[in-house]
Amino acid sequence: MDPLGAPSQFVDVDSLPGWADAYEAKQLDSHQNPVEKAQAGVRSPFPYRKDINAKIVLWKGDVALLNCTAIVNTSNESLTDKNPVSESIFMHAGPDLRDELQKLRGCRTGEAKLTKGFNLAARFIIHTVGPKYKSRYRTAAESSLYSCYRNVLQLAKEQAMCSVGFCVINSLKRCYPLEDATHIALRTVRRFLEIHGETLEKVVFAVSELEEATYQKLLPLYFPRSLEEEIQSLPYLPADIGNAEGEPVVPERQIRITEKPGVPDDASDEEGLEADLSFIGSHAFARMEGDVDKQRRLILQGQLSEAALQKQHQRNYNRWLCQARAEDLSDIASLKALYQTGVDNCGRTVMVVVGRNIPVTLIDMEKALLYFIHVMDHIAVKEYVLVYFHTLTNDYNQLDSNFLKKLYDVVDAKYKRNLKALYFVHPTFRSKLISWMFHLLSHQKKCCMRHCMRAAHHLRATLVSAWFFTTFTVSGLKDKIHYVESLQQLFTAISPEQIDLPPFVLEYDARENGPYYSSYPPSPDL
Repeated sequence: MDPLGAPSQFVDVDSLPGWADAYEAKQLDSHQNPVEKAQAGVRSPFPYRKDINAKIVLWKGDVALLNCTAIVNTSNESLTDKNPVSESIFMHAGPDLRDELQKLRGCRTGEAKLTKGFNLAARFIIHTVGPKYKSRYRTAAESSLYSCYRNVLQLAKEQAMCSVGFCVINSLKRCYPLEDATHIALRTVRRFLEIHGETLEKVVFAVSELEEATYQKLLPLYFPRSLEEEIQSLPYLPADIGNAEGEPVVPERQIRITEKPGVPDDASDEEGLEADLSFIGSHAFARMEGDVDKQRRLILQGQLSEAALQKQHQRNYNRWLCQARAEDLSDIASLKALYQTGVDNCGRTVMVVVGRNIPVTLIDMEKALLYFIHVMDHIAVKEYVLVYFHTLTNDYNQLDSNFLKKLYDVVDAKYKRNLKALYFVHPTFRSKLISWMFHLLSHQKKCCMRHCMRAAHHLRATLVSAWFFTTFTVSGLKDKIHYVESLQQLFTAISPEQIDLPPFVLEYDARENGPYYSSYPPSPDL
């Protein structure tokens, strides 16, 4: 009821009947025992889970009218799409929503962005952009639609939301077949609730009359309400049910990576090779990497052109980028080891890396690589500079050679091309020596490189001197690197108002170089 006593147009999600409610009432009326009818030993990959079913609501109505923590808006890349869902949300939210969306500067396909709900009953609106569907690009469309649902749920988890109201993200304007899209929507939500079910209390699928029948038909496949329904639904599951997170699986991408490219598969001159290959093949890197062994054989034989190599590298990078957008990287982000700050005196974006904030032995370095790609992908499309604080780093902040090589193999050419300056703050003598060695490595023949690498290993190359020289080894890099002994020297290129400094960096600089800039306030977030 509103203050004047008129009934509210908004609908509380807690008042809606759950997905399992009507079915359970029917079971009681018919006095059936579904367990007795279930075939022993035959189970669905989406087994009957009463706790998960209790979180699901199918509701025919306008998502804009839901009273829940957040509702989902499906739009276009500029967030100005005129579809029935968006128009209703804009109408009920009021004019402030359009002003807020202008600040977001659009949203890429598969991503999710958050705004307040303004005049809606929902506290937040999560905006996402579904893919345009073309049959020849079906795989890309499936991956993008999965990312929409996954990123919405991930955002809800990060913001500690209790309930989310989904519209049907695949709008008619984008020509995505409704049934195919519904399979992706339902299995993605199901897999997310299996892993992160404790974070959400309600997930509402708000559908139109046209969409309701499809959801009623497919929901039992992914959210069976009894063992009997689970068994009955099993034959109707599609061949592709996705991976453990519901992401579409492309068979040709599941390629085994061998440890020694160019060596015949039957070679067995080293003990334990079989076990090593088994481990490598099951690792996430192996799942995401292209057919490296085959590619390198072809390179050695001179059968791959430069254009083909670039194309393969771009495909590989795109797979990593897709994974980075779908992964929960909040634990890596909380380290505050990589972040964007202001601009330098030439107007170029400044990215900061804090070496001391990277506890290499305590974190998942694969997720660190994904986070680097996630943060840097849109930065590296234009000119940028990097500021690396080597301040007070130690042996626990050093990356191994495997990670450095993987980073070099994965990153796109734009990272190297658009890097215009690297400021190495508070370097040590050893870091300069290691940097020189990696610079030498990029210009020497293979045999010499092997000896230099051994020497570098014994010297325990510091984190970013190795990282940047391995990753961004291109012609002209030497002129881009600036060793900065003090913040006063750094501020000649980047104004102090344009860079957020960790407090320990300020304290160290004041102790070593005098308190000239020590009164400059550090960022409260660091």
